[in-house]
Amino acid sequence: MAADLNALKQDLSRRMEGALETLKREFAGLRTGRASPALLEPVRVEAYGGELPLSQVGTIGVPEARMLTVQVWDRTLVGAVERAIRDAGLGLNPASDGQLVRVPIPILTQERRVELAKAAARYAEGARVAVRGVRRDGMDHIKAHEKKHEISEDDVAHWSDEVQKLTDHYIKRVDEILAEKERDIRQV
Repeated sequence: MAADLNALKQDLSRRMEGALETLKREFAGLRTGRASPALLEPVRVEAYGGELPLSQVGTIGVPEARMLTVQVWDRTLVGAVERAIRDAGLGLNPASDGQLVRVPIPILTQERRVELAKAAARYAEGARVAVRGVRRDGMDHIKAHEKKHEISEDDVAHWSDEVQKLTDHYIKRVDEILAEKERDIRQV
């Protein structure tokens, strides 16, 4: 029985960790006034008859705190890269210099900071919901074992406590990541 509990905990941990990774990726895309290559991750460029991620047409660099650069590998795509960044809805205004596209990161206004904090809170709540969904799956798994009389009532209580402890741990981590992001947003 202990092996089953460990297997269940490992599976639930892996899935809850996935919710945290998704949250971190979403937070990386929130612009806090500091340059980060992750900011340009969602940008897709019209190239070679299709849409490609920006990282597949150039190298993204961070030469200074408020500047991103994209070294475009194919000179004919410089205009498409500029357009893609401008049209991505990130509030960025790129300028090309030969095959190098410079993307200055504007200073955040107080209004924009409030919007970013609200967006961060929405992302965090989505992660909490995902973690709770994983907990529900774990509890359903335990109840199924109980129904089949494979585990005792004491085991059900013990397993349920373990799943709840795991859930509380991941919810706490979501809250910590959110607090760190909010500090980031306020500091810039």
